[in-house]
Amino acid sequence: MTPALAHTTTTTTANRLLSIDALRGLVMLFMLLDHVRETFLLHRQVSDPMDITVTEPALFVSRTLAHLCAPVFVLLTGLSAYLFGEKYAGKGDVSGFLFKRGLFLLVLEFTLVNFAWTFQLPPTVIYLQVIWAIGLSMIALSALVWLPRQVLLGLSLLIIVGHNLLDPLHFPDGTALHVPWAILHDRGWIELSDTLRLRTSYPVLPWIGVIGLGYAIGPWFARGAAPAARQRKLAGWASFGLIGFVALRLLNGYGERPWTAGEAPLHTLMSFFNITKYPPSLLFLALTLSLGLLLLLTFERLQKHKAIGPLSVLGSAPMFFYLLHLYALKGLYVLAVALFGLNQGDYFGFDGIWAIWLTAGVLAVALYPAVRRFASLKAQRRDIAWLKYF
Repeated sequence: MTPALAHTTTTTTANRLLSIDALRGLVMLFMLLDHVRETFLLHRQVSDPMDITVTEPALFVSRTLAHLCAPVFVLLTGLSAYLFGEKYAGKGDVSGFLFKRGLFLLVLEFTLVNFAWTFQLPPTVIYLQVIWAIGLSMIALSALVWLPRQVLLGLSLLIIVGHNLLDPLHFPDGTALHVPWAILHDRGWIELSDTLRLRTSYPVLPWIGVIGLGYAIGPWFARGAAPAARQRKLAGWASFGLIGFVALRLLNGYGERPWTAGEAPLHTLMSFFNITKYPPSLLFLALTLSLGLLLLLTFERLQKHKAIGPLSVLGSAPMFFYLLHLYALKGLYVLAVALFGLNQGDYFGFDGIWAIWLTAGVLAVALYPAVRRFASLKAQRRDIAWLKYF
């Protein structure tokens, strides 16, 4: 390889990975915004889908932005798993790493993550949320990676497109299928004892389809893959997904609850984009994954933009940022109650959405140096095995 070609190949690889980290960093900022809302707007919680008759547009937009987080992050988890296998020995290493990291995430969900949300020891409720879903999806993918790529792609799309057919199935508490179905598809409660119960906030079946899809598109980002061809595929799949979303939404049929015309055009638009996350409906995933692919395409084309660097730093240490921001928010909430009391009924809370955005921006800036230092340590100390799990 000539020096010029080697430089071009290295640059292309760096750009390819930088865009992935930048997208991950962006959606984590959206996550931060939503978690600030959940922390300081407890007195104005939204339903799923949102009740647009009582949800103001600014709150609707803030919550809707957060819809991008889980689908994009799970898709990129599958994509990163493929790139991990390309970097190391192949599917055997990928399968082993996915299984171990999936177990690691499950332990985190039951311990550090749940404590950050509840501040209860011992807990009376454990919320099985996004880290739980990613962990189980990684364990599932550790087996699915052995399938031929086209089979995995077809199976993943079948899950994403077809899982809403299972919506009518429900199994009451006490029946044999209640627990596995609550984990897979039917959001609900699992009673472990008189003092402890689990809430399956993120039913995992659709997320297995998303992580499988991310792994299946991995060859688009492989070494030697032409950037122009990759960008055409990103644009093509995103366009197809968006067209499919609009077409099915207009039909008001399969894949989402019906939308209705409102008193004003804005309320009609809000109803049109008011989609279901728990579990993610077909149209939820069609919209969010398509937008995610477009954002990935945009970041790849804007490599020299000054915002790419900070976003890629946040995206290169996602679990560290996730845990750090949860404990920072809990600490701020406890401090706010201590200083100002309970000024919104039983909760301390902000009066306007602008305060949510301002707090999220200040927190992002404040937490960035610690994330940057951890990301640097993670890149430099590859001999420390546990760092790669963050």
